[in-house]
Amino acid sequence: MHDSAKRAQRMAHGKDLQTAAVQELLDQILARTVVGTGAHAGALFLLEPGGEVLVLDASLAMPTGFVSLLRRIRVTTVADGPVPEAIRQRRPVWVGSGEEFARRYPQLALTFPFVGAVAAAPLLAGTGVWGALLVLFSQRSPAPDAGARGRLTTAARCIALLLQDAAEAGHRVQPGLAARLLPPAPAHPSVPAPPQGAVDFIAALPEGACRVDVRGRIRFVDRTAADLLCESVPHLLGARLWEAVPWLAPAPYRLRYQAALASQLPTSYTVRQPRDGRELLLQLYPDRTGVSLRISAPAGAARSPDELAVGTGELPGPAGLDAHYHMMQLSGGLAAAASVDEVVELVAGHLLVALDAQAFAFLVAEAGRVRVVGQHGFSQHLVDLVDHAPLASDLPLPGLTTGAPPWGLAQGLPSFFADQDELRAVYPESASIDDGLGAWAWLPLMACGEYFGVCVVGYRQAHPFTLQERATLTAIGALVSQALDRARQYDAKHRLAEGLQAGLLPRTLPTMHGLDVAARYLPASHGMEVGGDFYDLIRLSDAEAAAVIGDVQGHGVGAAGLMGEVRTAVHAYAVAGASSGEVLARTNHLFDALDPGLLASCLYAHIDPVNHIAQVATAGHCPPLLRHPDLHTDIVAAPPGPLLGVDPTAVYPTVDIPLLPGALLALYTDGLIETPGTDFEAALTDLAEVLAKATGPLDDIAETLLAHAQPSGDRADDTALLLLRAC
Repeated sequence: MHDSAKRAQRMAHGKDLQTAAVQELLDQILARTVVGTGAHAGALFLLEPGGEVLVLDASLAMPTGFVSLLRRIRVTTVADGPVPEAIRQRRPVWVGSGEEFARRYPQLALTFPFVGAVAAAPLLAGTGVWGALLVLFSQRSPAPDAGARGRLTTAARCIALLLQDAAEAGHRVQPGLAARLLPPAPAHPSVPAPPQGAVDFIAALPEGACRVDVRGRIRFVDRTAADLLCESVPHLLGARLWEAVPWLAPAPYRLRYQAALASQLPTSYTVRQPRDGRELLLQLYPDRTGVSLRISAPAGAARSPDELAVGTGELPGPAGLDAHYHMMQLSGGLAAAASVDEVVELVAGHLLVALDAQAFAFLVAEAGRVRVVGQHGFSQHLVDLVDHAPLASDLPLPGLTTGAPPWGLAQGLPSFFADQDELRAVYPESASIDDGLGAWAWLPLMACGEYFGVCVVGYRQAHPFTLQERATLTAIGALVSQALDRARQYDAKHRLAEGLQAGLLPRTLPTMHGLDVAARYLPASHGMEVGGDFYDLIRLSDAEAAAVIGDVQGHGVGAAGLMGEVRTAVHAYAVAGASSGEVLARTNHLFDALDPGLLASCLYAHIDPVNHIAQVATAGHCPPLLRHPDLHTDIVAAPPGPLLGVDPTAVYPTVDIPLLPGALLALYTDGLIETPGTDFEAALTDLAEVLAKATGPLDDIAETLLAHAQPSGDRADDTALLLLRAC
């Protein structure tokens, strides 16, 4: 071997030793953090280059099923969690109890229903984020105190600096192919091994005793337990419980073991022994290092409500319990998804990671063409080639471009292609398209028994699909079909509702001499029904105008239709020359005649820029804001009148307010200031203060007001805003 090659080999070996030393330090810090914070389990995550995926590097006392689920976590994910939240917000996240965990992360709680308190801290050094530190507390543990929080934060800082120094030295720590499972420290390391007398005592009892560690391996088993499990002691020792005893492998039984470790609470279940049909009672008593089992065969014992009544058959899914959890997580997310974009984000953020797949696409048939309504992982060139292609084209798209779906897809049966040879054997024309994939699953999209498209799941390498994987993918296809069909209907109805709303509001506002105007309308963030908020600016003459804003009670087509009638009536009465109070009074009479069963608020202002005055009347509407030329802002105390539709004989008094050049009048609906948990008067005062400080063109001022009232963009109600500034 050349000297240069030997030197390179020595350098590589030295880097490996340095990396191993860093990993040993990381493991020590993780173990000490778990013990020091009073937690019962912990995990260390490292951020992949690119900053989108966290990879589990090491775990301590974590149930093996949870370890596999936490192997890869996408930071930008729909179903949130404390770890990605800590990364995004760059601060520790504390969850004080299992109940709080379920409230804050309901989808994740479906996957981890047995956790207690949870804490996650980002690994921050300088401006970089290196990963996250997670600790889990049992359900019987107290919430982490200030000391525990300080220890976790300090540990995260130390780990981040250690990772940063290692990277600067040229041996950055990368997560391995499999997460390191650290052996837990014994609960009582000073306690000696039990004497032979104690072993003989246990062996003489009618109940069996067995000890299983956090990895599921049997560390102790007596002869009675072995006999009840129909196996020998040598066969059981050192083996995983569900591998050594296959009839304990079904997911519901393993779930109880995972639940005991995660919650640190005892549990029990019954199972039927296959040799003679006897029912065995398994009682599980967990601690940080594993689970102790008491195994008995009580004669005629009745089952408690806590015990399972399940058979011994294997459950479908690619990886037993893991697939079961992934299905629950995806099901919870899809049930809450309202739009196609949300469904696409769910599949990209969860399903691909869970299946270890790299690409997917939703292809549907619309108006004689193929539509790509969502995809991830395919090249833009291929998407452009497929999207809007005629159904009669020669593209190898099963069930779409062949005119009618193949029998299997039409009947709701998916197609699986483990490699390119299998795909080309069925669709020879696929050889003309290179999508960079080596295996595919074509899942039919069906709703109400009708086939409307396919979901393509792609793998980079050849992938032989097991029977369990095929069963799981088939079930996933059914879940996605329902969610996607519902989301497409929602999107279509939402577009229709937005079009109806836009048709009922003025397309443009008239240009008035001496008056600068800006208007905004924002629908509620949730729900597809149109609202009853409206605004208008009516030209009365070359020098006068009328500004009106209102809010019809409720949502839906009825509210929108009534809103259109109110707006038309106000417009007609205003053009006829009625005063502000008369306009509202006559519109109120119309309400009584229509008998809509709804109420409405309305504010009408007659604007006279020449004489610098505005006459205002209100029917139970929010008070306008008046910003004077010196920027001092008042909440206009207009004499209140009743809501439209309350009293057909109501009179609406008016008030004159000055509108000097430079003054600004703000009219708005309650969606701008009313949010759950806020005081109306305080919100109104805050809005007036923001208006007093806002500068720039009128459109910029409108955006400032909206941003202050709804900083997150999440609107509980429709919002209308009309600004008028005298020139």
